[in-house]
Amino acid sequence: MIGFADLDAGNKEDNMSMNWGMANRLARIIKPEDGRAVMLAVDHGYFLGPTSGLEEPRKTIEPLMPYADSIMLTRGVLRTSVDPKSDKPVVLRVSGGTSILKELSNEDITVSIDDCIRLNVSAMALSIFVGSEFEKETLVSLTKLVDEGEKFGIPVLAVTAVGKDMARDVRYLGLACRIAAELGAHIVKTYYCDDFEQLIESCPIPVIIAGGKKTPEMEALELAHHAVTHGAVGVDMGRNIFQSDCPVGMIQAVRAIVHENVSAKEAYKIYESSKGAKQKRAAG
Repeated sequence: MIGFADLDAGNKEDNMSMNWGMANRLARIIKPEDGRAVMLAVDHGYFLGPTSGLEEPRKTIEPLMPYADSIMLTRGVLRTSVDPKSDKPVVLRVSGGTSILKELSNEDITVSIDDCIRLNVSAMALSIFVGSEFEKETLVSLTKLVDEGEKFGIPVLAVTAVGKDMARDVRYLGLACRIAAELGAHIVKTYYCDDFEQLIESCPIPVIIAGGKKTPEMEALELAHHAVTHGAVGVDMGRNIFQSDCPVGMIQAVRAIVHENVSAKEAYKIYESSKGAKQKRAAG
């Protein structure tokens, strides 16, 4: 897999044949210093509505922003809940059109490239549903988005959505990731699985791991550690952060794993320390 730790090396294959704007935006998301990324996912409302922990997006987002390298969200939440003076890179969710009440794979592109430019986004995110009823439609949408992104130097993050009847194994996830890469995505977001190294070896673009549904904090930290140890460039975590009983401590712990290579146990101590400090403040 090609990494992005060398994006600052101007003579390395012309920054992998990317134009300057594309390479610059990718370097804002995946830090050139270590080739790693901590993305905060708060785009869940586009199909789930006011999910637990995101009922008031601004209150959730503001204390977490200092510890994220980038934030993944919808344009509605960006405009209403993020300070425009923030310099945090934005990964904008640009696909949707269905809710949890319907067939989720029946998505389309919902944001124009013009609005992405107006919002100064660093990347555009779109879900692909390989193996679903609307597989073709989502893959064609990906190619259209890549074409638009290439015109203006905006990278595309392909999200490998998994249907409830599909196994999250290396065969399926590896298939979805490779197809995303073949169709021109610049980064792919997927799930961690057994034999994850095989997926990494067969995917020629950076892979970032989804946090998934809320799990106990130690399990989420172990997931993050396993992922980056076995080749992921980082994590795009949401519910395991903002649904935690100490969201700030949790994102601090995740950041330590991704950027400081600490163990899951060491990271858990960071989370516990922050949680303890929070409890002391609450006790007054």
